[in-house]
Amino acid sequence: MEELVNIFIKAVFIENMVFAYFLGMCSYLAISKTVETSVGMGGAVVFVLAITVPLNFLLETFVLQEGALSWLGENFKDVDLSFLSFIMFIAVIASMVQLVEMIIEKFSPALYGSLGLFLPLIAVNCAILGSSLFMQERAYANITEATVFGLGSGSGFFLAIVGLAAIREKIRYSNVPGPLRGLGITYIITGLMGIAFMSFMGIKL
Repeated sequence: MEELVNIFIKAVFIENMVFAYFLGMCSYLAISKTVETSVGMGGAVVFVLAITVPLNFLLETFVLQEGALSWLGENFKDVDLSFLSFIMFIAVIASMVQLVEMIIEKFSPALYGSLGLFLPLIAVNCAILGSSLFMQERAYANITEATVFGLGSGSGFFLAIVGLAAIREKIRYSNVPGPLRGLGITYIITGLMGIAFMSFMGIKL
């Protein structure tokens, strides 16, 4: 249990997809204009990561890595399909994003309209694919650890995008110098938030 908590905390704070690796910056910057749309996007990312990371773990463990197909018989014990991992991970992610898009369109048309083009673009969001590739690189012991990592990565993205949106809503009433209005001040805020998250590196896990 302690190991799962460590994986989750590390994924949210220490190895945050946005502030540690700068992944998913396109949707992070574009959708973070209001808290409402940011919550919708963050929730969609959490949902997609919570499903795709464990699914890709199973795909990697029982299909793609060398010897994974040994359950089919002795003739398959030396088969190595790891060269397909990249495209297979993307296929799983694209399928889940399509499911999320249909659910949001059905139950929240207003949010669907607000997210616009960036909702289907979750499929090519580097933070989503990055989580599956990090899962593969770190070779988690079981599907529970992979799921916790996916939830942590999604929660870290959610925290980052909602935090930035809340700050951007507040600074609308501030006297921001003309040349820095818009993305200029957003980049500065993102940098400061990244520096703030660096303080979590001191957490002893």
